[in-house]
Amino acid sequence: MLPGTFGPFAAAVALSAGILLLLLAHGLKRRKRRAWRAAVVLLPIGAVAQFWYRHSVVGVLISLVLLTLLVRHRSEFNALPDPRSRWKAVANFFLMGAGSLGLGLVIVSVHPNRTVGNPSIVDRIQHVMFGLFGVEGPVEYQGKTSWTVGYSLGALGLLTAITTIYLAFRPEHPAARLTQDDEHKLRELLAKHGARDSLGHFALRRDKAVVFSPSGKAAVTYRVVSGVMLASGDPIGDVEAWPGAIERFMDEAKAHSWTPAVVGCSETGGEVWTRETGLDALELGDEAVVDVADFSLAGRAMRNVRQMVKRIERNGYETRVRRVRDLSDGELERVRRAAEDWRGTDTERGFSMALGRIGDPNDGDCVIATAHKADDEGAAPSPYGDLKAILHFVPWGKDGMSLEMMRRDRAADPGMNELLIVASLQACEKIGVRQVSLNFAMFRSALARGEKIGAGPVLRMWRGLLVFLSRWFQIESLYKFNAKFQPRWEPRFMVYRAHADLPRIGFAVMQAEGFVNLGLPGPLARLTRAARRERACTHVPPSKQGATAA
Repeated sequence: MLPGTFGPFAAAVALSAGILLLLLAHGLKRRKRRAWRAAVVLLPIGAVAQFWYRHSVVGVLISLVLLTLLVRHRSEFNALPDPRSRWKAVANFFLMGAGSLGLGLVIVSVHPNRTVGNPSIVDRIQHVMFGLFGVEGPVEYQGKTSWTVGYSLGALGLLTAITTIYLAFRPEHPAARLTQDDEHKLRELLAKHGARDSLGHFALRRDKAVVFSPSGKAAVTYRVVSGVMLASGDPIGDVEAWPGAIERFMDEAKAHSWTPAVVGCSETGGEVWTRETGLDALELGDEAVVDVADFSLAGRAMRNVRQMVKRIERNGYETRVRRVRDLSDGELERVRRAAEDWRGTDTERGFSMALGRIGDPNDGDCVIATAHKADDEGAAPSPYGDLKAILHFVPWGKDGMSLEMMRRDRAADPGMNELLIVASLQACEKIGVRQVSLNFAMFRSALARGEKIGAGPVLRMWRGLLVFLSRWFQIESLYKFNAKFQPRWEPRFMVYRAHADLPRIGFAVMQAEGFVNLGLPGPLARLTRAARRERACTHVPPSKQGATAA
């Protein structure tokens, strides 16, 4: 070391230790073992640096007290690491780089009495950028301040580089996915008990992981989103075996210090979850279920739907409702491409009531309803032929189905979804279906009660807030759309640990459902989706792979 630079070097070390401790704070809160180890190493280093640079006895005492508490309670820090990938290195580079630039501007600007001249903001930014790479910039200082600023900026640049390199080269722990064996076991459970929950088939999403009860007669599928272990719907399998699967779920959450939560479970499921775990439940909304035997277009209540369907049929549209296995390979591929291109968002939305795929050879019992109309003369031919709209249903036991996806050509006439839902309900007898689950309407009861005469001011204010939020989240419009078909309403619940967890769980649910996207930029996201589709093909049995390739 050069003479006289130990003080500025200690300042840079103290700054680096403080930043690293801030980065570790969330891991310490979640009782992560690796975060504890890193903090135990950093705290004494920071204490020594504080004393050397500032002779701060208070700073040293704070560090030593924190170190003592961490060592004394070391047995509490036993949580396993979260799933991770090398994409975090890219995110770290940009986030740490931006943070280093902002903090570097502060470091450059907090010594006005020792700054030579009056450097401009451009000069300060240039000085920070040079300093992050260990090169002296255009801003000059009196005395040792130049060393302090230089070491601090160099430390920020070194931190950004080291953390990025560490995240890029550390071993990957990919998020758990359904294996072929897991999927086979789940399908066996659904074949026996799938009629109990309309959301059961969505457990077969391949971006979920699964825990089974000790007996193997029940299972809970989940995805980890932002530290929340998020299950959806009821456990799969025998109700008597649910407690064993739920216990395994809670053990897994505790081992990784994940926040447990369930979204969209039924009233029976909510009762079992709360009884077995001590968690609390909150009513989220209602699922619209149509009994096919009771459905009819006759009557005043169905007048609007009836008139809309007849108008569209007069315009030349026809409908087809078939099982996936009955579609030809060419038609199925056309449906897949249309569904992808007609999607209104960059990312696929849906988690609790979405399968995330169409036409998988293992999903032959799924139902596809399509609307068709020949292109007008003189119009440019559509790449999808006469295909104008698609509905996709998944099985619900042996005699039911659940709506999974609605897509339509934006140039098609309004009312395509109503047309295809009516066509699907009318075709149910032919395909052996007696009940159909439509969409899930969030806070349906609040919307319904709030618009009735005699509703109190609190309920009216709550309904007004929901109507306002509907501008972005389709809360009211989805409820009114479902209500057109005169369904029965089945309540659905969220199960959670504490009220303080609700904001975090809500954010995780919005991420899982696709309303909040913290993913990669567009081109990288498309590459990632392509890789996911390629991985999904590995789940196809060898006898089916030729058909999938075709």
